[in-house]
Amino acid sequence: MVPNLLFYQLLLVALVLICILVHVWWPDRPNVTPQTPRKPGKPRRKRSKELKPFTGYIHKPLCEACQQGADSRPKAPGSPPPVMIFTRGRRRTVDTSGHFCPDEDCAYHGWLGRGNIRSNGHPGGQAWRQLQCVSCEGYFYETHGTIFHGKRSSPALIVHVIACLAEGLGIRGTARVFEIDANTVLKWLVEAADQLQAFSAYFLHELAINQMQLDELYAVLSAVRDGEMSEAEATRQLSRSPRWVWTAIDPETKLLLSVQEGDRTLAMAQAMLHHIVQLLAPGCVPLFLSDGNPNYLPAIVSHFGHWVQPPTRRQARGPALKPRWMPLPELLYAQVVKTMRRRRIVAVKRHVVIGTQAAVDQVLAAYGWLINTSFVEVRPVGRKEALASG
Repeated sequence: MVPNLLFYQLLLVALVLICILVHVWWPDRPNVTPQTPRKPGKPRRKRSKELKPFTGYIHKPLCEACQQGADSRPKAPGSPPPVMIFTRGRRRTVDTSGHFCPDEDCAYHGWLGRGNIRSNGHPGGQAWRQLQCVSCEGYFYETHGTIFHGKRSSPALIVHVIACLAEGLGIRGTARVFEIDANTVLKWLVEAADQLQAFSAYFLHELAINQMQLDELYAVLSAVRDGEMSEAEATRQLSRSPRWVWTAIDPETKLLLSVQEGDRTLAMAQAMLHHIVQLLAPGCVPLFLSDGNPNYLPAIVSHFGHWVQPPTRRQARGPALKPRWMPLPELLYAQVVKTMRRRRIVAVKRHVVIGTQAAVDQVLAAYGWLINTSFVEVRPVGRKEALASG
């Protein structure tokens, strides 16, 4: 007990001595001048999410059709030929004013109601009437240039087949319903598409429209005509082939203005806009509405733009500013950008690319619409859909 008490007393004395030595020989703390508080750094500038105004292009976007001078507008022939009037013989009872001579070497080719076409009855007891051009003495059937020309099938059957295809029934399903070959159905579909294209090229011109919606779809129809795909392969892959069809529609009249087949490239967008320009009346600049495809902007500005000389520099020295290709003052263009997640739309953003929001709203206010592309979109309803929206 006594040794333990002595040990603790010596330990206490040693600790006291250590404290005294540290206090005597430890250097004093230098006088520290109080530092002025630092000013808080400037916060980082957040990038604005608002779209910057379109500043134009240094070079005009290239359009191959414009460079080649292609013009798809139907051109009427020159001076019309004289009207033929027959005073002898029985008066004609068959109206042939809606037909013209198909012979390109004939002087009456392409002219309607000139009195050169007369009916020649039904040779061989056929259903279609035969016509004759008095000028060139050529014969042709009244179905010339239509889908019914040279067909043994009844017109009612062909019309019903095309109607079923237009309603969304597949090629093989239509063939089973009408008990015909699937390749025959596909051939009729291709011919109907060609005839509709010729019909549109003849009647669609000098259009004055206020707005236009643009979008891309899938299809494989023209691959058969071009020989890129066999008929059996096209029939099997029609619903899932990744071939794009560019479409443009007037949402006010529901008029389908243009259908172009090709990949999603800038060159295809330029060809699409070039064809649309050929259909519009001179000076007509509609409101364009599309999805977020970046190829639409240079294509639209390329065909609805002009050169603008920027104002001179404030400094006397330095090279002069080069002119820029800018959109026309009356041009309006807006986009609808949709965010998809698991094949469902989770967000929709609408913004004006060219023009002002007030000007766009003024055009859409006549029908109470917002910026959208709903009229040109074809939404897929199943795996066997013929067309699908892009």
